[in-house]
Amino acid sequence: MVSVHGLIRGKEPELGRDPDTGGQVGYVLDLVHALSNNQNVEKVDLLTRKVESPEISSDYAVDEEVLSHNSRIVRLRCGPRRYIRKEALWPYLDEFVDRTLQFFKAQNRLPDILHTHYADAGYIGLQLSSMLNIPLVHTGHSLGRVKQQYLLEGGMTNRQIERRFRINRRIEVEEQLLDQAAMVIASTRQEADQQYGLYDRTRPNRIKVIPPGLDLSRFYPPGREWRPSKAIHKEVDRFLIKPSKPMILTIARADRRKNLDGLIEAYGRHPELQERANLVIVAGNRDEISNLDESAAQILTNLLLLVDKYALNGKVSLPKHHQPDDVPALFRMAAKRRGVFVNSAITEAFGLTLIEAAASGVPIIAPNDGGPIDIVRHCRNGVLVETLDHDALADALLATIASGPKWRQWARNGIAGVRNHYVWDAHVEKYLKEVRQIIHGSRKSTRRRIEWLHQPPLIHRNQILALDIDNVLTGENKGLRKLVEWIGRHQKDAIFAVATGRSLQDALNVLHQNKLPIPEVIVSSVGSEIHYGQKLLPDLGWATHIHYSWRRQETVQALENIPGLTLQPRAHQREFKISYNTSTRKSPSFEEIANALSSNGLRANLIFSHGAFLDVLPIRASKGRAIRYISYKWGIPLENILVAGDSGNDEEMLEGRTLGVVVGNYSPELEHLRGHHQIYFAQAGHAQGVLEGIEHYRFCES
Repeated sequence: MVSVHGLIRGKEPELGRDPDTGGQVGYVLDLVHALSNNQNVEKVDLLTRKVESPEISSDYAVDEEVLSHNSRIVRLRCGPRRYIRKEALWPYLDEFVDRTLQFFKAQNRLPDILHTHYADAGYIGLQLSSMLNIPLVHTGHSLGRVKQQYLLEGGMTNRQIERRFRINRRIEVEEQLLDQAAMVIASTRQEADQQYGLYDRTRPNRIKVIPPGLDLSRFYPPGREWRPSKAIHKEVDRFLIKPSKPMILTIARADRRKNLDGLIEAYGRHPELQERANLVIVAGNRDEISNLDESAAQILTNLLLLVDKYALNGKVSLPKHHQPDDVPALFRMAAKRRGVFVNSAITEAFGLTLIEAAASGVPIIAPNDGGPIDIVRHCRNGVLVETLDHDALADALLATIASGPKWRQWARNGIAGVRNHYVWDAHVEKYLKEVRQIIHGSRKSTRRRIEWLHQPPLIHRNQILALDIDNVLTGENKGLRKLVEWIGRHQKDAIFAVATGRSLQDALNVLHQNKLPIPEVIVSSVGSEIHYGQKLLPDLGWATHIHYSWRRQETVQALENIPGLTLQPRAHQREFKISYNTSTRKSPSFEEIANALSSNGLRANLIFSHGAFLDVLPIRASKGRAIRYISYKWGIPLENILVAGDSGNDEEMLEGRTLGVVVGNYSPELEHLRGHHQIYFAQAGHAQGVLEGIEHYRFCES
């Protein structure tokens, strides 16, 4: 399981603390517990973000939290140490990918399934799934296109939405998930058909409707002798003049979509409803409103102003504090007082609190939208209304409270309906049935899995053979055939990689012409791009890393008047590589080019090769830095990487702690490396020189 944002802990989760620590956190924790209790599940790891801050509990900085004998929370570093909202996490998600790879490498085995929650974790899962050939299951919880529509209707512009929520990137990731995930879990049929129907790459056969479960050991109706704890009793009733009246209860985040102000409007405009019932709104925890984030503070302030506007003091309770264990007690209080639970949201994807209320014997009023439609159909325990219609909402609340026989029937129906449709055991059985099909699948997918097992994934190997293509792999066929045989014999031990100045497609063409196998790692365009395996999966983390301080168009403009530099054809240009031919007579000095860039406030890495070519890359990009990045990402020591090259663009790759090999047909620009520690100059050229270097280092012998 991967759920990145929010504050996640097993003991007393702080649900409702902020907009990111709500229903998703509770759902994920409950699913982990339910899966770990199933005899067919060996182990469940929940990966989330490690947070270290004096402003929050030290629990969130613990690397590993044991939940049960076969489940745990594993916290990995991702971005700043402090806690940040989910929209600010996007630039750091590639770091989570890298740390997850390192975590997996330290385990005895890879997981059979990856299950990601929300788009940010989905972005991580897409990369891990493709790199490791592990099937991906995804649960969206909420969707970017739905949110975008809602915000546009609320008056925000596309520009405002993008600046605040990074919505375009989220939507693009959701499109990729719908295209590539083995299964997407929806909570309701409406979510599957209408919400996912807004996307272009939806594959309906891969979307499975599996409603969330409920822990019935926590949510059940009150017995005759049941009483709430003194703390929660005092917290709720201290605002009320007549606390024994029926309770209209709502539990929701202070979020505009929850329409809490609309609920108070409906209650405030209806004197008879005020006479018959109290209104209790549980909207998270707070000490002072001024300490909340701006959005939540504004909403709570508006609620208090409405209480004042309609003179509702003594009739409305807005408790400031509650613990997670208090939530079941709140529902039982509502049931004990013959009340009703209301979800007044404008739109509701699922509505877990509605199921909790039903299990506790409390009738429900909910929006005629999304999940509530399925819940009321299954449980037959309440009314669906247009929640923006204040009169309709108030009338439904009054009718439910005023009718004794109907209230009792709905209370019984809700308890039975939840047991029949919304328990975790039923959810897990449906979940595992689908997962088994994904793991075993058709004959075709099984055959692909067997082929994968024959050649272990990168994460299970601890050595890399990284070679330049031109004049190293190419140029001499006899040695090349021997080298290919060596690679085949050692594929269970060493990863075969190429590091070339050519573009990806160019490199693939040359490899095909020379009848070479597709490498498992391709570092192309002088180290500005990294791709993996037969699927040519791009390493998005590398692209994010080298994007730093890169201003491509301004760099081209700064160099366009430098004598002796001629841009190569468009086919040789890449997003992170600008390639030039250099004139032998007018060849500019390194200093001239560097000065032309620095005088314009630009930073770049300049790579000369073969005395005729110049590649301008982002300051963080080169073949050598790409190799070091791969070493870090996959947890392979540099001392276990043998690299071989022949020209100047290989120099950085050869230097350092790698096992360097300069083939005998090298360019003079590498001569100054002779005598350097761990750089071997082979007598033989081309592939034969690589074999000579392998023998020199006794590479792969231990």
